Amino acid sequence: MPSKPTTMSTMVIFGGTSDLNQRKLMPALYNLHLKGRLPEGLKIVGYARRPWNDEDFREEMRAAVHMHLPEEYDPDGWQAFSHRLSFASGTFTEREGFENLKQHLARLEQEPSGRIYYLSAPPKYFSTIVTHLGELDMVREDEAWRRVIVEKPFGHDLQSARNLNRALHEYLGESQIYRIDHYLGKETVQNLLVFRFANTIFEPLWNRNYINHVQITVAETVGVEHRAGYYDQVGVLRDMFQNHLLQLLMLVAMEPPASFSADALRNEKTKVLQAIRTMPPEQILRHTVRGQYKGYRDQADIPAGSQTPTYAALRLFLDNWRWQGVPFYLRSGKRLEEKTSEIIIQFKCPPHIMFPLPEQYRITPNYLALCIQPDEGIHLRFEAKEPDKTVEMRSVDMEFHYADTFGETALPDAYERLILDALNGDASLFTRSDEIELAWSIIDPICEAWGRQDAAPLAMYSPGSWGPEEADHLLQQQSVGWLRGCGKQRSNRRSNPCTTDDP
Repeated sequence: MPSKPTTMSTMVIFGGTSDLNQRKLMPALYNLHLKGRLPEGLKIVGYARRPWNDEDFREEMRAAVHMHLPEEYDPDGWQAFSHRLSFASGTFTEREGFENLKQHLARLEQEPSGRIYYLSAPPKYFSTIVTHLGELDMVREDEAWRRVIVEKPFGHDLQSARNLNRALHEYLGESQIYRIDHYLGKETVQNLLVFRFANTIFEPLWNRNYINHVQITVAETVGVEHRAGYYDQVGVLRDMFQNHLLQLLMLVAMEPPASFSADALRNEKTKVLQAIRTMPPEQILRHTVRGQYKGYRDQADIPAGSQTPTYAALRLFLDNWRWQGVPFYLRSGKRLEEKTSEIIIQFKCPPHIMFPLPEQYRITPNYLALCIQPDEGIHLRFEAKEPDKTVEMRSVDMEFHYADTFGETALPDAYERLILDALNGDASLFTRSDEIELAWSIIDPICEAWGRQDAAPLAMYSPGSWGPEEADHLLQQQSVGWLRGCGKQRSNRRSNPCTTDDP
């Protein structure tokens, strides 16, 4: 966790009454306060249309923190924290509310203070809020820094992302914009960089010479629930792949940056997106699968004939020196059998098997499982000889679990790290404008290909399964299958065995 910021600062939360603020932001800020990591003079201002005063806001936030952090909450700790909180009333569209906010901040800040404006608001208001701030000179950095945190989704396609970037850049420099993806704040995602670049035993193997393929899975057991109306306009590609899964792909595939600075790290990430192979529509259809869980169309706010996918599986290739010819399989869906986020690195088979194995015996290739949630840790599977047998082998695991090593409560919420990084001015774990646009340039052609008349019908799958059978066929073209390296249902020792065709 980064060190405590030292400058005077203020955080304004647009959408102070929002679900995100009550579930994530306020509990994260309260936890940082308890840990002594917030700057002493940090002030937190909620902004929303409700006609509240400061005490109303404090009481609502107290109830939210008590609900979402019942173990950490204590009256004395809250009393000290609540003095940081105040409230300014106004809408996102009317200038009068922003003028009221400007006066409110002038009364709070007795000296020049840095400011973070957190846009915990519907995406359609992002550019409107920044425009009002810009017109009232509330984002100029004459005496202190000004930063804006923008929540996802950042656009719904390439053109809308470009339009939003253009609107923000009218009043903000790129260094002032912090586009947040909470996945990058997870300890286990950050550990991926440490694992790769702080351990010399793996980095020499991290390439096409030793790796057969990579699988990235982000599975959810829940359906669309109260987000049905929104989700049907978005679908799984825009909801999960454009941000979360491509972020994981970039961290797995990127080259070592020269330093851990924001620019160096993000430069290497964008190179990964630039290397993803561009495919014509007919190839996209061969390398992708889309599905929808049965019963999706029966929910309120979902059209009867909806073609919105709730599941997708992609096979991508990176045309660069390190990864040429190595397929990256990405899958994500709702109403699947188990909740998990994991990355599987399957290594190649040995080039020659010298052991006198039984005729039908197939050795299992090594794999590395990076478990992001909820089974946070790392598993390395390799072959070992079974005792008291001639040459028979079995697959065994070497395991590391955060909970076992550091305790059940060791992992902070991702928002704690990201808020503190924004206060420190460290943009390493935030996305840059070119990264956003490159990601959409990968997703848009897939969405367009799926809308063609020659596209395969939407594959239906049963809730509680691992998705449509067509996704299994996607991997069987290379004689492999989906692996589970984390959680309750890890793949057995015979998954993806080496064949006589393997090198």
